[in-house]
Amino acid sequence: MSSTMSSFPERIELSGEGLVLRDWTEADLAAMPELFDHPDIAYWTPMVSPFDEAAARARLDRDRQLRADGTTILLAITVDGGAPLGEVMLRRAPEGTELGYAIGPAHRGQGLAARAVRVMAAYAFEQLGARQVILELEAENAASVAVATKAGFRLLDVPLITGEEKGRPYALQTWGLNRP
Repeated sequence: MSSTMSSFPERIELSGEGLVLRDWTEADLAAMPELFDHPDIAYWTPMVSPFDEAAARARLDRDRQLRADGTTILLAITVDGGAPLGEVMLRRAPEGTELGYAIGPAHRGQGLAARAVRVMAAYAFEQLGARQVILELEAENAASVAVATKAGFRLLDVPLITGEEKGRPYALQTWGLNRP
């Protein structure tokens, strides 16, 4: 990886697998708490909890800053470019091009996460030249393990990533998907 990362486009919209992944907008602020203010999301992700409109505003501002810095893309998961159903993330990290996601509780069980991850992985391979994308998740998070498997990822033989978030210790497995 070069020391000067290329920046991401100011606007991104990706389509595929029956989804449209699009930029978050001001119009989404009211919908974000409904998607992200949930015990599951508070437990398994670093998102703030409770997740209210102030948290939504802070996340949108941070999203724009991270995009401008060339480190992270956060996109709303939609079926038609309209209402957000969740979020998919791409982050350029020292350990690799990492993907992540969160699906609103009302929209789970439709394969949204696996499809969004595959669309974002294709973007990483085709547009960013990534050779591999990774997911970092806890073995106990059965839903995320199912997403990783469904999206074609394999558990990598690398050390666990351990730490603490919100006062809770975690140990993350690294799952990888290689460029086709």
